[in-house]
Amino acid sequence: MSLIGSEIKPFKATAFHAGKFVDVTEATLKGKWSVFFFYPADFTFVCPTELEDLATNYAAFKAIGVEIYGVSTDTHFAHKAWHDTSPAIGKIEYPLVGDPTLTLSRNFDVLIEEAGLADRGTFVIDPDGKIQIVEINAGGVGRNALELMRKVKAAQYVAAHPGEVCPAKWEEGQKTLAPSLDLVGKI
Repeated sequence: MSLIGSEIKPFKATAFHAGKFVDVTEATLKGKWSVFFFYPADFTFVCPTELEDLATNYAAFKAIGVEIYGVSTDTHFAHKAWHDTSPAIGKIEYPLVGDPTLTLSRNFDVLIEEAGLADRGTFVIDPDGKIQIVEINAGGVGRNALELMRKVKAAQYVAAHPGEVCPAKWEEGQKTLAPSLDLVGKI
């Protein structure tokens, strides 16, 4: 079953953010665009490269009204320890959410049951708490923050402009499409 268009399920988790432990719930996400960025585990190899890429681009996400949440099945304590010891993870200013109960990983259908770890899942959530974009990568395939940014901007554009859609490779400011009978067979 696709998660696209579904409302996120209730949850309560603890994140390491700005030097503190903070609660994060589905209510935290309401009213703004959010990205849940699941990764398998702290102290690994591909994960810090992805999380550092997001950290490098975090200000640009904030500028378009998007909050990033890094999520793994580790605890918020492990996130703090990783933040304090890794130069790459030390750059992170967005919340790192702990999911030791596996609730979030199950809610977003990214749990690898036999390993107790999450797949590399990316979920863009709109201000109403509905999932607009889902991307799940194999464990050895890292993600790109700039491509995620492009997709988020497209989702925001479509949400703000009913009746328009963004074609492949669409970038902010480029032409969109207005699906109609007149376009059938002409693209």
